[in-house]
Amino acid sequence: MPSCCAPPACRWPSREGNATARPVKKLLQSDWLRAAAAWLVAHYVLLVLKTVRWRIAGESELQQLATGGPMIVAFWHETIPSMAILWQQARRRGMVRPAVGLASRHRDGQLIGRIIGHMGLGLVSGSSSRGGAAGLRGLLEALNAGTHVALTPDGPRGPRRVCAPGVAQLAAMSGRQVLPCAALTSRAKTLGSWDRMRLPLPFGHGVLVCGKPISVAREDWQDGVETVTAALIAAMDDASGLL
Repeated sequence: MPSCCAPPACRWPSREGNATARPVKKLLQSDWLRAAAAWLVAHYVLLVLKTVRWRIAGESELQQLATGGPMIVAFWHETIPSMAILWQQARRRGMVRPAVGLASRHRDGQLIGRIIGHMGLGLVSGSSSRGGAAGLRGLLEALNAGTHVALTPDGPRGPRRVCAPGVAQLAAMSGRQVLPCAALTSRAKTLGSWDRMRLPLPFGHGVLVCGKPISVAREDWQDGVETVTAALIAAMDDASGLL
């Protein structure tokens, strides 16, 4: 989305670093190891989130997610691990609708897809770069069937905090509202990935922000990209400020 942070400076990898990374990368090409890694990461995150003391901003919006019609829930890619708290809190408030996320067909995207699958979300395959049309159709079908949709507008490969048009297009085509969200924890490990993903650590404090739902007119979806961008930036700023 427009206020993108500059990427970290590139560093030429050392031969020792390559030698170390090569066997790890080769191991993760194993399907059963990726499945095991996804299970471990998901259950680690779910366990950690139970140890965090949460503050919620946007209670009425969260309640709308729990008891209202299907919505398009949007949040930055870097917050994926902590956003599991959103679905936990919505279910506590009576949410019975299922929810699905979009998983890239790339190996890394499939790994993340497996992780969020263990967190209770269904999956639709596709992305803005691979299988985009099929993914959009699947998400439209999910919304029409009464299912919530969760999307990261800057995923699956960035740039960080730069919104692709998919969320606004989906909202315009479906007539469903976008719910901008953010979740941050006071104790977290920032990974060296393109999105600087924050992996929550046990205990500490957490903030979950649900912004005002956004409607996108079919004929003005381009303006909707900017509106969703501003709302997601505001949600992250609010979470940082409250934290």
